[in-house]
Amino acid sequence: MALNEALGKPGRRPPVVLLHSSGMSSRQWGRLVEMLERTHRVIAPDLLGSGANPPWPDEKLFDLSEDVDVIEALVERLGEPAHVVGHSYGGLLALKLARRNPSRIRSLTVYDPVAFGVLHAAKDEEGLADLARAGRNPLFTDFARGGSDPWFEVFVDYWNGPGAWRGLTEAGRESFLRVGRKVFFEVWSLMHDRTPASAYAGIGAPTLFLGGETSPPAAQRVVALLGPTLPRGRVVTVPGAGHMGPLTHAAFVNDAIAAHIANAPQDPGNMSFAAPAAE
Repeated sequence: MALNEALGKPGRRPPVVLLHSSGMSSRQWGRLVEMLERTHRVIAPDLLGSGANPPWPDEKLFDLSEDVDVIEALVERLGEPAHVVGHSYGGLLALKLARRNPSRIRSLTVYDPVAFGVLHAAKDEEGLADLARAGRNPLFTDFARGGSDPWFEVFVDYWNGPGAWRGLTEAGRESFLRVGRKVFFEVWSLMHDRTPASAYAGIGAPTLFLGGETSPPAAQRVVALLGPTLPRGRVVTVPGAGHMGPLTHAAFVNDAIAAHIANAPQDPGNMSFAAPAAE
């Protein structure tokens, strides 16, 4: 469905915005789109430099706030609050969006959001030690080779275990490498985020935190710290799943997302748009 068609008109069906993870595209949500589009307006945009969008220029710097700005403008065009779903980097963007404008969110669902700033603010030993696993490899922060094949080996193996990058098909690796520079800048940007958990406490929408049972400890600690901070936060661990649970355990994850959306208030009433929060 074309983006403009999916935006539609306010009130016809409640809107749902799906935000994909780093290196992926809106296509990662194919099964969930099929589930939700019977009852909702489903908008699954490609992030900057991803999917059908023009590639991000290799030498142009990037900050994650630029993706948040684009998503915020999209949600504003909807004309009514939306259910927002995000995975990994997309989960962080969803949280940033909800923090800026909490009244534009009907419900929030995030799977392993990479809001690593909460670990630094809490001085969380387990989470920070896990992040240091990747940081000890100088390649991980090498600006010259960021987004290259060797860089992706460090990145993908951190999230999915040793050998995961080389275990992908050649076509799979090529799809990541096409957007490699943007992914590197996304990671560089989020690793410098220091937003504490308390900064998200103003998100009043029902929020489902999904996390993989075997996800890296840093991701698990983010969910553990944020879940109790949000006034309507709830944590669900996906049995047997890792960081790519929305793909590897799609049936469980999609059912949980659909149920959360169905149980959230569908009528925002006289909800007004709040002024954006300072970053």
